[in-house]
Amino acid sequence: MRSISTKGCYDPRYEHDNCGVGFVVNIDGTRSHTIICQGIQILENLVHRGAAGCDPDTGDGAGMLVQIPHQFFAREAGALGFDLPEPGAYAAGMVFLPQDAEDRAACMAVFEKTVEDQEQTFLGWRAGPRLSAGLRAKTNR
Repeated sequence: MRSISTKGCYDPRYEHDNCGVGFVVNIDGTRSHTIICQGIQILENLVHRGAAGCDPDTGDGAGMLVQIPHQFFAREAGALGFDLPEPGAYAAGMVFLPQDAEDRAACMAVFEKTVEDQEQTFLGWRAGPRLSAGLRAKTNR
């Protein structure tokens, strides 16, 4: 039996089981904007991505997983009136909420209660920037 060497997350035995997936990392964990640029290049160059929704108005759900930008989040949290714990002692999530104010408030309450039910402390909400007027997703199809 032949031995297959693996390093990091890569295992050539699984080369066949995904389509449209790319990874770019600094193996030593060094943060770099270059990695973000290379990740965007991968997304632009993949003709077929596994999460293709084929909706030209909203995109296909492809994205990148990056480290939490602590300095940015700490600054934003301070502007919203709360402080963050040290890096690694909190999590951040992106939640898509209903446009209707009453429905949105109900969903936010459920989310906050779920966090508390898990014996965690809910810190706060931040509305992210959005561009929705006339937005058309770029595709390589």
